[in-house]
Amino acid sequence: MRENGPVTSATRQPETPACATPPRLIATDLDGTLLRDDKSVSPRTVAALAAAEEAGIEVFFVTGRPARWMDVVSAHVHGHGLAICGNGAAVVDLHGGPGAHRFVKVRELARENALDAVRLLREAAPGTVYAVEQTYGFHQEPAYPKLHMEKPDHLLPAEEILAADGLGTGEPVLKILAFHPDLDPDAFLTLARLAVGDRATVTRSSPSALLEISGPGVSKASTLALECAERGISPEEVVAFGDMPNDVEMLTWAGRSYAMGNAHPAVIAAASGRTAANNEDGVAVVIERLLAARD
Repeated sequence: MRENGPVTSATRQPETPACATPPRLIATDLDGTLLRDDKSVSPRTVAALAAAEEAGIEVFFVTGRPARWMDVVSAHVHGHGLAICGNGAAVVDLHGGPGAHRFVKVRELARENALDAVRLLREAAPGTVYAVEQTYGFHQEPAYPKLHMEKPDHLLPAEEILAADGLGTGEPVLKILAFHPDLDPDAFLTLARLAVGDRATVTRSSPSALLEISGPGVSKASTLALECAERGISPEEVVAFGDMPNDVEMLTWAGRSYAMGNAHPAVIAAASGRTAANNEDGVAVVIERLLAARD
């Protein structure tokens, strides 16, 4: 199914009266944002999330993580319990806890597009190695470094994994991970976007030269926009939080947005405000202030 086009604005416009609009939905990134560096959710943040839901404000976790890495926040879902995973490639129902996550929406990366992206980036940046995320599977090339919390299901060249008759052909591809051992992370991102063009969406959330490649127009922002449209929620009624380049479009789209104190410079430029660092409960600080303003 063809979804809405990309939300691509990269810089925040000046503050507007939207800031006076009562929020109906909070959209927060996880790593480097809601989670502390030790991957915990602080008691203060747990309380703030619960208070927001109790006040009738939906909370969406919006992350680059795959669904199987959502156990860290499964205990803290309230209400609908939905999360946007894989940089917008999937909407997942977290009710039921670890191992019981249900895919509500999938925005896959077509294998033809994936193969084109792999080929073009190999040509533009020799030495790039790949891993492939599916809804339930994870595969990588033999030279891909140990960057993740699990062992791959298979070790094969990306071209074999993504072939029309390759692994898990009945299972959607959500995104490709592309790693380069030598390039500067931001330079690698710029190079990859130029090389891949409109065949896929390229972003990054890691401090290393690790890129995340999704389907054309698929991003945290575009999937969040779809979910909000289904609920009759306007961008002006959304408050968003993030820290890395894969959050930029979402922060620009939302009526109010906050870069964490530890955020990438591109995120600071995109957001309408700034809060404390993730280790200082920056998300909770803002939620508490929003709820106090409603009293």
